[in-house]
Amino acid sequence: MAKTISEKMSDVGQSVSDAVKQVGSKIAQGSEDAVDFVKEKTGMGTAEGDDVGVDGIREHMNVTASCGKKVGVVDGVEGDSIKLTRKDSPDDQHHFIPLDWVSHVDSHVHLNRNSNEAAAGWQSSAGSCGCG
Repeated sequence: MAKTISEKMSDVGQSVSDAVKQVGSKIAQGSEDAVDFVKEKTGMGTAEGDDVGVDGIREHMNVTASCGKKVGVVDGVEGDSIKLTRKDSPDDQHHFIPLDWVSHVDSHVHLNRNSNEAAAGWQSSAGSCGCG
């Protein structure tokens, strides 16, 4: 039995719709893969509570004191110390804290000192805090 033009157009429309869905799925999967790659490379994909150790410390990670207060942002690791960014500092200066103050690292750097202890003990250079 011959199909009408309307039925043929409907079949073509369905084929196009199916193809678009497949392409959309491939784009979505590629986007998810790209996001996962970036998270892995930056350390931002680490779940809260998963301790990755001090080797997992990356630039731009928040540094949180044991009391829960944010005390700074990682600018980098120099020797055995964490260099905090100036822009997130209360006095617009770099501060250095020893790596042995780190209790664990997940999506943030968590210290084993409260915010007052951290601010009282941080130094202006890695060498002056005895961790350089």
